[in-house]
Amino acid sequence: QVQLVESGGGLVQPGGSLRLSCAASGIIFSINAMNWYRQAPGKERELVATITSVGSTNYADSVKGRFNISRDNAKKMVYLQMNSLKPEDTAVYYCNVRARPSIGPRYFDYWGQGTQVTVSS
Repeated sequence: QVQLVESGGGLVQPGGSLRLSCAASGIIFSINAMNWYRQAPGKERELVATITSVGSTNYADSVKGRFNISRDNAKKMVYLQMNSLKPEDTAVYYCNVRARPSIGPRYFDYWGQGTQVTVSS
């Protein structure tokens, strides 16, 4: 089974920065896309940033120019550097990966437990 553990959330003032980390563990033959989602109270979960296995990235319009997603394939980790944070960035942030847990061809989606990010003065 693949496990994902996020860390790095917390309380930060507007304009501040946080770096989220997500570590994947378990039996993993390969990882395809790695993503960060977020869910604010009363809102649907939304895709924040994506990074493919070859390093191509994509961002939600609301975070472009402020957030940066990166990955370390050797360590099976994905990061989200968040700068110029705004109160509307407040949400639970979830790590999501598409991984192949066996020698077979199928990939599956796995989720972390989430980490709270609160932007407030």
